[in-house]
Amino acid sequence: MKITIKKNGPYMVSGNVPLYTIETDISDDGFPVSYINKKPVKTGPNYALCRCGKSKNKPFCDGTHINAEFDGTEVAKEDIFSTSLQNLETEDFKLMDAPALCDHTRFCRHAGGIRELLNKGDDESIAIAKEEAKNCPSGRLTLIDHKDNSTTESEFEKEINLIYDNGMKTDGPIWVKGGIPVESDNGKKYELRNRVTLCRCGQSKNKPFCDGSHWASEEFQSKFRAKWNL
Repeated sequence: MKITIKKNGPYMVSGNVPLYTIETDISDDGFPVSYINKKPVKTGPNYALCRCGKSKNKPFCDGTHINAEFDGTEVAKEDIFSTSLQNLETEDFKLMDAPALCDHTRFCRHAGGIRELLNKGDDESIAIAKEEAKNCPSGRLTLIDHKDNSTTESEFEKEINLIYDNGMKTDGPIWVKGGIPVESDNGKKYELRNRVTLCRCGQSKNKPFCDGSHWASEEFQSKFRAKWNL
C-alpha cells in the first residue's frame, strides 16, 4: 500500500487501500467530539484522489488540475513531525504536540481545550483530554500517561477516510491511517505516520498536508474565529 503524490497532480493510491467517507460529530459548544457515519467508497486496487479541489468527480481526479494550472508544489519537510515536535509536561502526563501538522479540525478546542483540561486535572477533564488527543486526525497531538506509559495513539487499520466537517459544513482533509507510506513522484519520502491528513482543496500552504485552508476564506475565518476565539 502506498500513496504517491504526482507533480501538480493527484494522489495516486496503490495496493487496494480501503476508502471511506466519515463525518465529525459536533458538540453543543460547536467543536467536534467524535466521528460518525463511516461509509465505504467503491474503488479499484489503484485509484487517483483529487488534490486540486476542482474535480467534477470528487473524490477522484478527473484531470481538471491540468487546465486549472494547479500548483501543487510540496513545501512541507519530510520529517515534519519530529522537527516541529514540542512536549508539554505535567506531573501526570506528557502532551506531544507537532504544530506543523495541525489541520484545524478542532477536536482539541472542545470543553475549553486540551491544555485547560490537563490543567484542571480531574477525572472527567482528563478523560475528555484523552479523547481529544486520540481523535486528532492529523497526528499533531498524542497524550502519554506517566502512570503506566499508556498512549492515546490508536491501532488503526491501513485505510483512507475522507472527512466531512459538520461544524464548518465543508469537506475536510484526506485522513491517512495505519502507517501508509506517502511519497513524492521524485522519490521524496515523508515520515511514516500512524495518522496524517493530506490537503484535498488545493489551497494548503503546507502541501501535501492539510492546514485548514478548506475553510480559510476571509469571511469564513472571521465569522468562526470570532465565535470560537481561534
